[in-house]
Amino acid sequence: MEKMEKMEKQAIGNHVNIKHVLSFDVEEYFQVEAAREGGMTPEKWSQYPSRVDLQVNRVLGILDDFQTKATFFVLGSVASKHRDLIKRIADGGHEIASHGMTHKMLTRLTPEEFAAELRESREILSDITGVDVQGFRAPTFSITHKNPWAIDVLTDSGFTYDSSVFPVVHKRYGVPDVSRWTHVAAGPSGGKIVELPPVTLRVLRRNIPIGGGGYLRLFPVKFVAAGLKAAQRHAAAGMIYMHPWEFDPAQPVTPMSRRNRFRHRVNLSRTEPKLRYLLKRFDFQTAERYVKSILPENLETFAY
Repeated sequence: MEKMEKMEKQAIGNHVNIKHVLSFDVEEYFQVEAAREGGMTPEKWSQYPSRVDLQVNRVLGILDDFQTKATFFVLGSVASKHRDLIKRIADGGHEIASHGMTHKMLTRLTPEEFAAELRESREILSDITGVDVQGFRAPTFSITHKNPWAIDVLTDSGFTYDSSVFPVVHKRYGVPDVSRWTHVAAGPSGGKIVELPPVTLRVLRRNIPIGGGGYLRLFPVKFVAAGLKAAQRHAAAGMIYMHPWEFDPAQPVTPMSRRNRFRHRVNLSRTEPKLRYLLKRFDFQTAERYVKSILPENLETFAY
């Protein structure tokens, strides 16, 4: 913790004014990987009440308070049941991007199955919004060195950018040897796509995940602020992510291991104050707008 605090202080000075990227993964609280590990199969989803409308509306209200636009990576299965909600997000000037269809980690899909999910989710989202979807985020950041073919599938499918790679060590995901900053991801068949990793802090030559989700809820919000300031010092936009269900402490409890339940529910009541803290101190934009402002040829390329 002392190392993190030291890096936070170092990151405060000498930074440029830059707009960061704010994103939300739109899924139901019972569709998360931790619930799946606890036996919550898709066949059981109907046993739990949908709360995504309530949760997203809470997020939209916060963003309206700060006149901030964000990117919403929407699960296709959610969009198909909540078309009015997705249209409302888009009509508010926010970006709609794809989060796949079924919330299966890409490590459980074949390249053909992944391509099919991309097509289906993109068609649903584009039909609702009337806008061509440019971005994708894999469930549970599940593009790793085990499935580099996903980069080629995304490129062949016509996506402009991806945000599926977390440059950390983790049992479920992570590509710790790629850049912490926006870069070009290259697949084994030659596909290339702009990659937006979540914010991390560098401590003892290791990347510490702080850029969103449970990390944001668990760590002091000033750690996230330090990560964003470090990105500014590198003349890069830092990307943070959250889930609408993280703004809903009243959500029902789903079957999970004790550890996963802690990770899922820890500090849910603090998510909103932490987001408001960040929105007061930093400027944010959509991922699409940020990607349009940079030249891929000026980015470093990493082979996956």
